[in-house]
Amino acid sequence: MNSGPDLGAGAQLPPGSAGSLVGRDAQLSRLSTLIDGVAVEGQVLVLLGDAGIGKSTLLANATQRALAAGLRVLWAAGRESQANIAFAGLHQLLSPVLGAAAELEPRQARALLGALGLAEQPAAADLLGTGIATLTLLSDLSQTTPVVAVIDDAHWLDRSSLDILAFVGSRLAAEPVGLLLAARGHVPPAGFDRGFAELPVEALPAADASALLDRQPRPPRGPARAQVLAQAGGNPLALIELAKVVAGDPAASRRWAAEPLPPGDRLMAVITSRLTTLPEPTRAALLLAAVADGADLSAAGGTPGPDPQALAPAERLGLIAMDRTGVRFSHPLVRSAIYHRAPFAERAAAHRQLAAALRDQPDRQAWHLAAATVAPDERVAARLESTADDARRRGGVVATALALERAAELSPDSGDQARRLISAASAAISASQPGWVSDLATRAAAVTADPELRLMAASKAGWALAYAGRRPAALAALLAVASEASAGFPALAWEALADAATVAYQSGAPADSLAVSRLLRLMESQQPGSAADPGAEARKSWIRACTDPFGSRRPLVGYLRRMADAPLDEADAWRIGSAAWLLDESDLGIRLLRGAMYRLRAPGTGGASGGGLTALGWLYVDTGRWDEALEAAAEAADLAEANRMGIVAASADVIAATVFALRADAAAARRHADKALAGADPADSGLIAARAWRALGVAALAEGSQLTAFTQLRRLFTEQGEPVHNIFSYLGVADIAAAAARADRRPEGRDILERALGHLDGAPSPRLEQLIARARGTLAGPAAAGAYFATALADPAGEQWPFERAQLRLDYAEWLRRRRRVNQAKPELARALETFRRLGAQSQVRRAEAELRASGIVVSGAPGAQDALLELTPQQRQIVRLARDGLTNREIGDRLSLSPRTVSSHLYRSFPKLGITDRHQLRDVITREAPP
Repeated sequence: MNSGPDLGAGAQLPPGSAGSLVGRDAQLSRLSTLIDGVAVEGQVLVLLGDAGIGKSTLLANATQRALAAGLRVLWAAGRESQANIAFAGLHQLLSPVLGAAAELEPRQARALLGALGLAEQPAAADLLGTGIATLTLLSDLSQTTPVVAVIDDAHWLDRSSLDILAFVGSRLAAEPVGLLLAARGHVPPAGFDRGFAELPVEALPAADASALLDRQPRPPRGPARAQVLAQAGGNPLALIELAKVVAGDPAASRRWAAEPLPPGDRLMAVITSRLTTLPEPTRAALLLAAVADGADLSAAGGTPGPDPQALAPAERLGLIAMDRTGVRFSHPLVRSAIYHRAPFAERAAAHRQLAAALRDQPDRQAWHLAAATVAPDERVAARLESTADDARRRGGVVATALALERAAELSPDSGDQARRLISAASAAISASQPGWVSDLATRAAAVTADPELRLMAASKAGWALAYAGRRPAALAALLAVASEASAGFPALAWEALADAATVAYQSGAPADSLAVSRLLRLMESQQPGSAADPGAEARKSWIRACTDPFGSRRPLVGYLRRMADAPLDEADAWRIGSAAWLLDESDLGIRLLRGAMYRLRAPGTGGASGGGLTALGWLYVDTGRWDEALEAAAEAADLAEANRMGIVAASADVIAATVFALRADAAAARRHADKALAGADPADSGLIAARAWRALGVAALAEGSQLTAFTQLRRLFTEQGEPVHNIFSYLGVADIAAAAARADRRPEGRDILERALGHLDGAPSPRLEQLIARARGTLAGPAAAGAYFATALADPAGEQWPFERAQLRLDYAEWLRRRRRVNQAKPELARALETFRRLGAQSQVRRAEAELRASGIVVSGAPGAQDALLELTPQQRQIVRLARDGLTNREIGDRLSLSPRTVSSHLYRSFPKLGITDRHQLRDVITREAPP
């Protein structure tokens, strides 16, 4: 792969003149501010504009400013010929400093070197590890000198590199690192469309365009000048190139009037017309350079490159520049014009010449061969499939899909074509490209009559619909696959039905669950045994837990307990543990998922572990391990960002929103809940809607906004009492009751509760029984309420959910005190207050303290260190707890996707709040959370 320069004093600048610029004062001022501010805080800026508008020149100017200020500059440029090569851009950027990778944490070093294809031993993809490694490497480099990473032509950067750079860019706030990108067009490149600062580079105003034209060696005069200004449309490169044409052929401007073209097309036409004046050997040498696009001539080692003598005429025209590093085109458009004006036969010959020299670069060799091939060719298709396998191992899912798609196009056999298209669709699913997945699956089904391949294609199309947010259509497609496959392809059928159950779980609509359950019963009647597929029972348990959690609870719990110590693969481990969570077997779920996560966190399984992490995060919420829940949510969010998993990202946000709401941080709760809801349609995603609405309702309760709380929580059920989500809506029944009572809406609250419970099909779990009892007690009359509370407290199973148990104790104690049974109320209040303080549930702490005072008890404060701990940000709490457990800054950074510098900064700010000066004192002031 091509190495980008690590620019220091006297180093060569990236392409583009950095001299005095005309009409760019605003852009230069913004870039100057960025360079000056990098030493203080991280900076990210994306330059956007049309081809030739001057972005590269601005980058060159910023590079000069950075070097003059003593900053270290890393530089890379996207290349059209490398857009299909996984991590080519990242390798180009980091190549000069990869020696420092030896200082990274072993997992990070393996991930980064593996992604770049430099690992001694092949390693599975770890995109999160690669992102953290890149962040840490840049942070380490900036310890002595601030760093600016400059990326030109980012629109041609491969998608894997863009994703890693976007991941890093979102974490630079505390780092003296700048990230400066330029991309063609007016829309940021993939990954950088999430709120990063943008700097538009527009066409020059008329006065500035005229001034730039006057600076040319032979500026046009008279009518020709007006024609150049009109045709260029304020585009600097067009002005320069058109002026050159007029200088050599004064009649050219008169021809333009009869050939009206948009500025971009006119610019390409002008460049192409200049090529016709070159001798044939020069055009041939230019074509070879354009096909190689710089990188492959270097990679080819001793292969003869273009003849410098032959290229001299092109250099004199200013189309290229040559030095010891090779050939550089004056602008990417020049390279494109040279390449695309050549007949295909000439381009193919140049591609084959380079392919022959790139035997030690199989990915580049395969793409050159593919570019030289029109007719189906299994040899080339197989090479592309092989390079796709390599890209998959390294985590380049887009590069994988592109290689497989092209391999399919070159496959002589229709079966191979369909198989490769289906594999490409699988890769495109991981890349979150639903439209592409659908297209690949449709094409696969069209070229094969093989029933299994057609069903596999239909299954991929179903998932494409789910990724696109079209869950009703996705569910119908997956159910159709499962039904059709059940007769001859049972493994495929069970997998499709498990996927359909996941879609139903995400939607939460009872009708969706019923549709999956019906097909489950039919398939079980057709296939009573599962010996042929050991994973079928695990899939069935997941399907039942999603669709019939109350009716199937008793037999499922027995099965899950038997499977707790059984050897399971990653997918089945996730399903078994998550099924336990959905069934409110919280302790069992934590045990199963914690064990599974050791395998699921292994490199190459990031996509799978995202769902496992969110399930584990909810289990931590349920069992009162709220800081661990925030840690799991943060890790899931990082995985979701690195692997482009929208539903996991939204789930991470609602976990965080729930913890913040329970801790009475209403602003943070609303911020996370709103973010989750922004990307989810409640009609199709009851999972996110129910969780977010509950968090918003609990946050409003904590603020004392009773009517707002009731309005939000009321949305968990329809007017007819049907749950928005068949499982999670019911977890809000006690909150609805509390909001109704405090908002003086008891009759309405009772009506909602009974309508909702009328739709509960089956026996509730002990947890749900406790919540229902608290809800009924809250809404009952004064005489009857106590019986509901006392009966629920008599069941020891409710102790598994400490916050909900403490709420029940508080409500019961409040009822007892008002009945003048103060001595019975006091121990319940004391136990509730202890739990609320430990969890940091501040609104509940205040309620419990007020009740104790009303009972005649003097309330002492909570331990000072624990109070101080709650004043830290969630991220600071995670860091100090990990530091307490003995992890180094590098190990903490690896766990939390932060650089060591950021970890150190958080610790430095946290110690004074905790009243300590050294990390070794953390063990004395922060107690370990005992398991509930």
